[in-house]
Amino acid sequence: MSSLFHKGEAFLAMLLLAAIVLLVFAAGVMRWFGHPLVWSVDVAQLLFVWVAFLGADMALRKRAHIGIDYLVKRLPNSTRAVLDLVLGVLVLAFLVTMTVMGYRLTMLNLERQFGDSGISYAFVTAAVPVGCLLLAITLTAQILETLRELRSHPKPVFAPAPKAGDIEEVVP
Repeated sequence: MSSLFHKGEAFLAMLLLAAIVLLVFAAGVMRWFGHPLVWSVDVAQLLFVWVAFLGADMALRKRAHIGIDYLVKRLPNSTRAVLDLVLGVLVLAFLVTMTVMGYRLTMLNLERQFGDSGISYAFVTAAVPVGCLLLAITLTAQILETLRELRSHPKPVFAPAPKAGDIEEVVP
């Protein structure tokens, strides 16, 4: 079930990204012909917000967000796992807060129009609670996975950090 959801999320992100490209291209061509599509830029911006949140969730699922692990990779495996859990819980609290506050913001923007498109601005702001909820679900699954690994294998949760002698230096 989750695999189907993940594939659907990836398909939706690709579809929205393709729509953005087409809208921006059509706007440029039509402007060149003297008939600008004023609404197309607004719709492209709206779709971009959604693509950003969908892409962030897909990257989090693969643990592909940028991280600085210079010091962390030198910690013992169990300490790294505990640190991963603590930071995960902090980020999860932030995401839940953003979900609640984003919902409130969306409700406040129901009547507001987005640019010249006539679309409710709530469609833009709804990306925040939906995106943060998706990220929170993904992060919760990762936290639970880390806890299961800690219980079943208390030592090797992560790959061991390379030692100084493991990396050969190339001298010109």
